[in-house]
Amino acid sequence: MSQTIAPRVRTLLLLLLAVTGALLAGAAPVSAHAALTRSDPQQGAVVDEAPTQVSLTFSEQVAMSDGSVRVLDPKGERVDTGKTSGQGGNSYAVKLHSGLPDGTFTVTYQVVSADSHPVAGAFTFSIGAPSKTSVAVSDQEAGGGVVGGLYGFARYVSYAGFILLVGGSAFVLACWQRGTGERAVQRLVVTGWLALTGATLAMLLLRGSYTGSGKAGDIFDLSLLSQVLQTKTGAALVSRLLLLAAAALFVAVLFGAYEKREDDEEKGDLTFGLAIGGFVVAAGLAATWAMAEHASAGLQTGIAMPADILHLLAVATWLGGLSTLLVALYRAPSIEPSAVRRFSRVAFGSVAVLIVTGVYQSWRQVGSWSALTGTWYGQLLLIKVGLVVVLVGIAWISRRWTDRLAQPPAKELVKASVGASASKGAKDSQAPKGSQAPKGRTDKKEIASAGTGDGKRATQLARQRAAVATASEKRLRDADPLRSGLRRSVLAEAGVAVVLLAVTTVLTSTEPGRTEEESKAATATTSEQTGEALSLDIPFDTGSEDGKGIARVELDPARVGGNDMHVYVERPNGKAFDIPEVKVAFTLKANDIGPLPVVPDRIATGHWTASGVQIPMAGSWQIAVTVRTSDIDQVTVDKNAQIG
Repeated sequence: MSQTIAPRVRTLLLLLLAVTGALLAGAAPVSAHAALTRSDPQQGAVVDEAPTQVSLTFSEQVAMSDGSVRVLDPKGERVDTGKTSGQGGNSYAVKLHSGLPDGTFTVTYQVVSADSHPVAGAFTFSIGAPSKTSVAVSDQEAGGGVVGGLYGFARYVSYAGFILLVGGSAFVLACWQRGTGERAVQRLVVTGWLALTGATLAMLLLRGSYTGSGKAGDIFDLSLLSQVLQTKTGAALVSRLLLLAAAALFVAVLFGAYEKREDDEEKGDLTFGLAIGGFVVAAGLAATWAMAEHASAGLQTGIAMPADILHLLAVATWLGGLSTLLVALYRAPSIEPSAVRRFSRVAFGSVAVLIVTGVYQSWRQVGSWSALTGTWYGQLLLIKVGLVVVLVGIAWISRRWTDRLAQPPAKELVKASVGASASKGAKDSQAPKGSQAPKGRTDKKEIASAGTGDGKRATQLARQRAAVATASEKRLRDADPLRSGLRRSVLAEAGVAVVLLAVTTVLTSTEPGRTEEESKAATATTSEQTGEALSLDIPFDTGSEDGKGIARVELDPARVGGNDMHVYVERPNGKAFDIPEVKVAFTLKANDIGPLPVVPDRIATGHWTASGVQIPMAGSWQIAVTVRTSDIDQVTVDKNAQIG
């Protein structure tokens, strides 16, 4: 059984990398947790006179610096002053230069939401009449690209390191104090500390480029690093590094002075001190996530942040303890059934805390049943709940193995194995003196004589004896079918935990369902308040690899006679979709009118417009949109709407 540990660990690591890569690639590189709900001028608006400023309103407060909002004229030249100012609430504005010419202007923005995630977007408005523009809006998401991928991977490693560091330490203190002397356990906890420290340093360096240009060359820009240190996220990462220094001292004492302490009373006092100090450090580390991410923004932050800290500590205690148990079962010479039973009780308490805090967090971030099934955040949450259920089911199987391991038959089996070994040793000792010793055994006299003649030979023989003894211990360990069954079930738990951690990492960088629905509702309300303009979202799929998107048709004032039409073509993630051609046709089937074709002009990436679109009479019109994404990929989709 022990010979198969290396392939299994490699398989587990490959699973970790594959699931992480698939989830990080399948999800948007970054999901904005603040959404633009209103602008003045509005998207696609045509104004008679040049405005003096452009204002933006978001669904929550954002961090904005000079240059966060840019306004470009049809030639691509900046016409804003570069100075942004708050307008009260969640509104911000940038002043424009005077004497602006007629034509289509492009507004781009890149800000950081209250929960630390970058938000970027663009829209157009026109002065006098729409015109062509040379501005090309980048299709890359804010926080995407190579830098976004590296930042996402660093987030995953930081969570994994926190779990191993906190969970491993809690396991040996609360369940298996003898484990402080096991090298495999020591390496696991130290690996967790190194992973969390390295990932935190990487995130600190990547942060400036992640929320800004997204260029790899800006990673080591000291001016960007200085700006990051002045933000809430930068303060959280620096605080985490300081707490990790304290954690290093804790680990040194745990596996140094504590492991060597023999007096029971002194060791008990040190256990209590380490437990208190360790909890303070662990809670502080968990708070560095709570103070900079989802819990720090939105509803009831005073309750959400402590709940988030408890949630993270419970996750670390459960999954980190599980990882330590797995290492102990495979690498340690033995582990007492009582230690496994204690961990089973600790894990049960952790799961209870997870359920309570998880239900609260789900209500806070989702808010409605429709958001649970209709948003990416809600769907990820359902996947996470399913994985937790599977993990608890496997844990129940492990608990059954633990109960059986503590029963007398298991002890008798070990005694029988030891007795058989002793019997074999007795038979070997009764062998004739002239007979050849079995392979792998070494006579003490041989070692002594070798030591007097050749020190290297004596050392080799001593190592050989130690290797034979270790192999004998492993054979005895693997002879117990109950221990083998427990190892298999714990290994299965660890495999599910790897996937669960990957899902959780993506979930923390995804726009909460409540925020997404509120921003949609705010946008819809704004549209209703501006007049009777018609707006239709029509999904399309040309069948090609990159052929899915949404065509939004806006008709103003949506009445009989002349109308202004805007068509916005977007990808499923909401970014502008650069396609070669769009056509629109209006048909009134009830009166056998049409189709009336309209070929709009492209004025910006994903934005097409036409003026003077004539609607001859009121009725339920079929609006058909033909979208061509390549030379051969094209599709026509339609939707009915009341006009006039």
